[in-house]
Parts: sequence; C-alpha cells; structure tokens
Amino acid sequence: MLKTLGAQIKEFKLASILTPICMIGEVIMEMLIPLLMGSIIDDGINVGNMNHVYLIGVLMFLTALISLAFGVGGGVFGAKASTGFARNLRKAMYDRIQTFSFSNIDKFSTSGLVTRLTTDVTNMQNAYQMILRMCMRAPFSLIIAMAMSFSISPRLASVYLVAVLILGCVLGLIVTQAVKHFSQAFPKYDNLNESVQENVSAIRVVKAYVREDYENQKFKKASGNIYKIFCKAESIVAWNSPVMNITIYTCIILISWIGAHLIVQNELEVGQLMSLLTYCMNILMNLMMLSMIFVMMTMSAASARRICEVLNETPDLANPANPQQEVKDGSIRFENVSFSYKKDADTPVLKNIDLDIKSGETIGIIGGTGSAKSSLVNLISRLYDVTDGRLLVGGVDVRDYDMEALRNQVSVVLQNNVLFSGTILENLRWGDREATEEECRKACVLACADEFIQKMPEGYNTFIEQGGTNVSGGQKQRLCIARALLKKPKILILDDSTSAVDTATDARIRKAFAEEIPGTTKLIIAQRVSSVEHADRIIVMHEGQIDGFGTHEELLAGNEIYREVYESQMSGSGDFDEKGGM
Repeated sequence: MLKTLGAQIKEFKLASILTPICMIGEVIMEMLIPLLMGSIIDDGINVGNMNHVYLIGVLMFLTALISLAFGVGGGVFGAKASTGFARNLRKAMYDRIQTFSFSNIDKFSTSGLVTRLTTDVTNMQNAYQMILRMCMRAPFSLIIAMAMSFSISPRLASVYLVAVLILGCVLGLIVTQAVKHFSQAFPKYDNLNESVQENVSAIRVVKAYVREDYENQKFKKASGNIYKIFCKAESIVAWNSPVMNITIYTCIILISWIGAHLIVQNELEVGQLMSLLTYCMNILMNLMMLSMIFVMMTMSAASARRICEVLNETPDLANPANPQQEVKDGSIRFENVSFSYKKDADTPVLKNIDLDIKSGETIGIIGGTGSAKSSLVNLISRLYDVTDGRLLVGGVDVRDYDMEALRNQVSVVLQNNVLFSGTILENLRWGDREATEEECRKACVLACADEFIQKMPEGYNTFIEQGGTNVSGGQKQRLCIARALLKKPKILILDDSTSAVDTATDARIRKAFAEEIPGTTKLIIAQRVSSVEHADRIIVMHEGQIDGFGTHEELLAGNEIYREVYESQMSGSGDFDEKGGM
C-alpha cells in the first residue's frame, strides 16, 4: 500500500523533503528561546547586567524570526506537497478507471468511486500534510525539549518523564477506541453519495411520483448514520483535552513546588525554573499533538485502503503483445461461444453460440427481456471477453486486436442513451472529433435527426443540458445514432435504440442505412418485429441461446416463438415479452 501511494508523490519529492527539514529548523529555534529567556533572568535581570539583557533580547528576536521563516517554509512546502500528492492520486485513480472493463467497473459502485475520488483523497491529503509537518515536528520537539529539561535539572525532568508515560498510555487507549468508529464511517459516505446521486439524476421521476418525503428519509438515514458514528468517535477523542489539562496542571504544580524548594536550597535558578515550565508545556502539547496524529492516520488508513483498491485493480481486458491494428471488414463469427459475467457463475449468460455473419449484412436480434441480447453484442467490441470459444471480427479473434482499433470500427448505440453537456455539434463529434459541420449534418439526416435540429433556435449550436434533459427520448436516440454513424464504422450495433421513435421514423432510419451504408454490418436489437422483419437475417434469442436464425419468412414458417410474437404484435395484443418470449 505504501509503495502504491508513494508512487504518486512524483514531482513533489523535493517539497516533501524540504517540509520536514523546515519543521526541524523551526523546532530547534523554538527550543533555544526558553534557554535564552532563562539567561536573561539569571544572567541579566538578577545581576543587573542590562547589556546582557539587550544582547540576548536581540538573539531571541533573531531566533524567533528564523523560526518564523522555517515555519512559513514548512507551511508552503507542505501545502504544495500535499495538494500535489492529492492531485496525482485523483488523476491516477481517474486514469485507472478509464482502463477498466465493464466487469471491473461492476466491482465498484458509482457512488463508491465518487467517494474515493473526493472524500478519501481529501483525507489522504490532510494526512500527508500532517505526516510531513506534525509527524516530524511533534516527536522531534518532544525529544529535544526532554533533553533540554534533563540538562537543566534531571530531578524535575523526571516529573515530565512519568507524566509522558502515563499520558501516553491513556491517549493510546483513547485512540484505540476511537479508531473502531472512524474505520466504519467512510464506507457510509458511499451510501450518502448514492442517495444524493439517485435523487438528483432521477429528480423528474421523484417529483412525478411525489416521492420527495421518501427520498428525504433515505438521505436523512444515510446522513444520520455518519453523524452517529462520528459522534461516538469524537466523544471518545474529546477526552484528550481534559486528560491533557489535568496532566499539564499537575506537572506545573509539581514542578513549581519542587522547583521552589530547589531555589531556596540554591540548587536551581529562577530563570531555569521558567525554562522548565516552558518545556513542560511544550512536551505535553506535543504529546497531545501525537495523539491527534494517530487518530488522523487511522482515519486515513481506511481511505488509503479504498484508494489502493482502485489503483491496484487489474483491468480484466488488455492488449496482446503485438496487437492487430486494422479491422479488415465487418464480418462476425461466433465459434461455440459461452459467456458469464462472473467466472464462478453456475449458469452462463450465453451458451454455445455459433453464428456466421457476413460483412455488410443487416441482422435483426429479437428476444424477451433477459434473453442476453445485449450481452451478445457487447462481446463484439470486447466490452467483455468470452468465457469459452472464440469470437472473430474481420477474420481475427477480437482478443488479438488493439482494443482502441477494434472499438473505432464498432459503433454501439446502447439502450441507455447518454448525451453530455455541450452543444449538439460537440456531442456529435464524440464520433469523430475532426468532423466538419457538413459531415455532422449528413449523419443527422441519415438518423432522421436533422429535421428537429433545424427547428431549434440555434440549430446545431443548441446547448444540450447534462444528461440531455432538454430533448425528448426519441430525439436523444436519433442524436446518438448520428454520433455513432460519424465513426464510419465497419460494424454498427443498435441496442434497442429506436424504441422511443415512431414506426414511420424507424422505417426511414432503416431505409437510410440500407441505401447509404450498405458495406457496414448492422446489428439491430429490437422488441418490435417491424423493426427487424426487413433485415437480411434475424436472430431469435431465448434464455441465452439461439432459438432461431434466418430470414423473416423462414422464421415465420419454422420458429414457434417468432411466429407467436409476430402474430400477437400484428394483432396489436402484445409485445415480445407477452408471447413466447420467455
């Protein structure tokens, strides 16, 4: 874990080294001030030597300035190192997430990844700054102060030593108890973020069903859980202050009482007693600081583990040693393919799939909900790897391709259409960042999107709100289809991507595909038979297997499931899931 996190310090190593050096310099200067103060009293004021007072006073002033300079340097370098470390952590995590396959992403919830990138990284930033500054300052200051005390009066310094041992045991017990609660707190942030994320992203549904009270209760519960855990932890940590105060005042009383006797017996000077009292405060406050460091370190340890889980996650998919860079054509071949989302699953999602699709063919895919239609096409662009068998695109196993080269030739319009905040042109250019406005318009004409874009006030420069909330479901689908067409792919996959458009528009889109991109292999997943009946061939999926594969006429004649669904839809009495689909 330390190696993983340490690798992110990178260009901030110098600042990370200079911070503790500055803190040590500050401590040394601070430790000299009580000695100089004692010298002013004993060798200056008590004997009436004002020159000595002036000289030592100037030295104290210079020492304080140097200490201040070291302190400022430690603060600046510490802030630079810690914020830089946090920046590198976030970037490393974000870059790692970009390499994840769908199966990797499935291991982490969206809210969990958000918490790791925000709250957990912030905890690590604070902890790292504390390590560089306080973890160096507190023990070093404590040791020097203790050494100085023993050099002045071993007898009085023994009081400190006993106090330190007692206080160390008590504070250790407090920290141990607080740790149990802090370690439980951060996973609760995932639930809180999940509640907020769901509420904000689905706010229209929440309001439509008047479920604000229910969502408020969910948030209140998630927030309340964090509140309770932190209250328990902080109530334990709060004992630090009274325990520390009792110890400090006891030490002051004992030192003053014993020191007074020693002064009367001429075994100690007044200035030395003043120095010892100053060191007393310094020692005990540094010990308290160490206890708080332990609490912070414990809190950050949980965050560190969660961050390392992401950084150390190995992507399930990787390029081969010498990847194939060019996809020859859009032919697709499944050879006895089986697939499971989890390797140890008892029942595979896809079983014994054998298919041979020629380049340029239009293939319809139809089947009931849960029949693994989407799982089948997700394998083509290698969003997942097959569990058994082989899948070939352009005559080459997809595992032998460079993943970027393969996915650049396979355009996918998923069921859940996603548009990003920005203009329509900016969204379309996700398909081709160098596309001209004319090319974008041509793609939109094919997707039957140009007609509604032209009616918008700013046309192709119309701003799309986050999530595409200012366009309808059908408009969103057509924009996503146009975006996919701009890639000029060899394979185009439409995963139920025309479900929100009317049948007439659906037919126009299919006609445009047939006329304008005849060389592109088109896979169309649909629930409506009318969306696929004119395809070259149609796949009927049932419980992860191919129940039928042929033309519309062949399936009507020889496939019971397809015939029943067709007849039910033509009579207007149902859809695929209601007749024979499952």
